[in-house]
Amino acid sequence: MRADQSERAEMPLDPVGRRVSCGGERATVRYVGHVSPYEGMWLGVEWDNLERGKHDGSHEGVRYFTCRYPKGGSFVRPVKVSFGVDFLTAVFMTYQTNTEEVLSEEIFVSSKKLEWFVVEEQRFENLPSIMLNHCEVNGPGAAGEIRKTTPNVQWLDLTGSLLSTWKDVAAITEQLDKLEGLQLSVNRISLTSDPWVNRQAFSNLKVLALNSCDLTWLQILECAPMWPQLEDLSVENNNITELQRPEGVLELLKCLSLSCNPLVQESVSRLSSLPRLEWLNLSNTRLSMVQLEDAAHAGCTAVFPALKGLSLDHNNISEWSVVNDLAKLPSLVKLSCRDNKLVSSDGNPKTVNQMIIAKLGHLVYLNNSEISSEERKGAELDYIKMFGEEWLKAGGAAQPSPVFACQHPRYQTLIEKYGAPEEGELKKPEPFALKNQLIKITFVFPDDADRKPIEKKLPASMVVQKVKGLLHRLLKVPPADLRLTYTSPKVSGTEFAIDSDFKTLHFYSVEDGDQVLVRWS
Repeated sequence: MRADQSERAEMPLDPVGRRVSCGGERATVRYVGHVSPYEGMWLGVEWDNLERGKHDGSHEGVRYFTCRYPKGGSFVRPVKVSFGVDFLTAVFMTYQTNTEEVLSEEIFVSSKKLEWFVVEEQRFENLPSIMLNHCEVNGPGAAGEIRKTTPNVQWLDLTGSLLSTWKDVAAITEQLDKLEGLQLSVNRISLTSDPWVNRQAFSNLKVLALNSCDLTWLQILECAPMWPQLEDLSVENNNITELQRPEGVLELLKCLSLSCNPLVQESVSRLSSLPRLEWLNLSNTRLSMVQLEDAAHAGCTAVFPALKGLSLDHNNISEWSVVNDLAKLPSLVKLSCRDNKLVSSDGNPKTVNQMIIAKLGHLVYLNNSEISSEERKGAELDYIKMFGEEWLKAGGAAQPSPVFACQHPRYQTLIEKYGAPEEGELKKPEPFALKNQLIKITFVFPDDADRKPIEKKLPASMVVQKVKGLLHRLLKVPPADLRLTYTSPKVSGTEFAIDSDFKTLHFYSVEDGDQVLVRWS
């Protein structure tokens, strides 16, 4: 909803610094007065959209105002802009004239979905949530009227408003005693010289979204004293680069989303001073590494002691040492690490996930999927086999080299859990012409004594899934029901599991002359 031009309020007495709407765009007034050689009054505005303007605040050699960007400014006639409407006018216009359209929208404050409530007989006192998304709210209106009209509001959406200062925001929220969630995304709100003055206005606020507000982290910390009870803060898609250490603020914060900010990766460790932080979203922040330990506070406390969930999606992480370091997080149980540059030796993304699971023993969820006990066991056993040769060459059970221990810090723990791999089990064929190398395999059926063994020559590079497809054609048994193991004459009395459909026979060290035992349910 936008204020109609015919209903626009008169220009305020102090328009400089005020937010306006013009032609569907948002801007801030930087100048009011004459522009030579033209007659009449003009407004000099700085647009939020950097592509919208024509100049930097000067005209024909005369500077009227200053913009941050060369093409950030324009001159417009006052009649072309809207200075917005007060809070309750926006409520009445939205809920009484656009009820059907409003009720169909889905609105989120941080990660929490808000619910619309139908207003009957123009009664607003029972509303628990109010959504005024892009409704050009510019201030509270008459003193005390918000408290009388909407006293029970707990969640408020003021996305894309025309509020200019935190004083304007506080003048609204101080009348909403039950307010817990506030959506202020897509705004340009001037910083306050004394945030402590507005502290009471946000005394119960727990959830705050300031996405796309062109803020730096330092500016957010300067405002933070206003939010003493804040638990969930979303500041996505801002101008956040270097992260300064929060000192005496945000001490109750549990969830923080910094997604879509070009972070200085060495500064991420400074967030470890947030004592209660449980969830951190660093997705799409251009990270190639994650430095957890704050050098300035080394050894003082555990690294991110309360952190349970971490999102690193859509970054440039390519080093497995980053995953090794995540094991230092004592409470981490949820990790999302999609669309990075981590690779495994076989180039299979599923193997990458297996390696993450094996390296992080306390992980319960990976990429929003719960890790089953069977999945963890398979990943850890595969990991032992995957790096078994390297482990043996590095010293094996005697004492692995420091280099191996650094690259695979959990390997010894897995050995203690499952037992050491045997050299015969891990010996692999020469890599030369592996793709064309055929090995003779005998399929036997221990649970079907009447069925004769079947001999086949198969490529060592053949994946287990295709082996099961072959057996399906031979046995008429669904591939999902087949369970495979194998035995080798080099290791008598031992039956080795073949438990991943996406690994090759070569991966499992199946060699010429081995037997594959086939069972089905």
